[in-house]
This record gives sequence, C-alpha cells and structure tokens, in this order.
Amino acid sequence: MRISRFFVALAMSAAVSAPASAQLDVEDQIETRQSAFTFAAWNMGKIKAQVIDGSVAYNEQQILAAANAIASVANSGLGALFGPGTANDKNDNTRLKPVFFDKPEKAREVAIGFAQAATKLQEVAANGGGKGALAAQFSEVGKSCKACHDEFRAD
Repeated sequence: MRISRFFVALAMSAAVSAPASAQLDVEDQIETRQSAFTFAAWNMGKIKAQVIDGSVAYNEQQILAAANAIASVANSGLGALFGPGTANDKNDNTRLKPVFFDKPEKAREVAIGFAQAATKLQEVAANGGGKGALAAQFSEVGKSCKACHDEFRAD
C-alpha cells in the first residue's frame, strides 16, 4: 500500500511539475532548483551527523524525517527546472554546465539514479534498518549526487 501511494504521488508530481515550471522564468527556475538541492543537502547533513560522524545523538525519527525530505526532493520533478537558458553559459547564477543539454540521456540517468538511491534511503529509514544499513545507503545517495556533479556541475 505504501509503495503504491508513493508511485501515485510521483505520477502526480510529474503531471503538475511541467505546467508549474512553465510559469517560472529562467532566474526562478535556477533559484527554485538550487533551493531544493540546498534543502536536500541540509537533510543529508542531518543523517551524516548522526549515522556517519556520530557528532549528534542518533534519533530514528529525525533520520526518517530527513530521508523523507531527500526522497521528496529527488522525486519532485526537478527536471522541469532545467529549462533553456538555465546553464552557466547564459547565466552567472548557476554552475550547471551547458553540456547538460547536449546529453539528455545521461542527465536522465543521473536523475533516475538519485531518485532511486533516495527512495531506497527512505525505505531503509522507514524499516528501521539501523546505522549500518543507513550508512551504506547514505553512501549510495552521495554517489548519485557525485555522478551529477562530476558530469554537469562547473567548479
């Protein structure tokens, strides 16, 4: 039941994200996607502090909330915020390389990888997988982020 609700939510977000983004100008697309990634990174930091570093006491509910937030960002239809003119060849407010638009299959591949890794992190957190399983899946999410940064993010 939980999985089917997830896919319904995913389908709904995909259905409404394209029309909503069509109303956003280039600057708003960039700002919105950067905000989404900043929010995801903040939540990654919460998990890292508790599961990897141990600098914050482990709290299963906080981990689940952070994993839910990351999965929500990853499955929100962010692709709609990468419209024409949103790369750094036309805009100084972004580090998105123009090559992003030349490699749509690679862009799709890394986006799917992020969504899958984040969804799996959410599942591990929801099922009380423990620190070891969380750390392993956290690493997979990090790898999915790195795959995009390596390919499409300018220094």
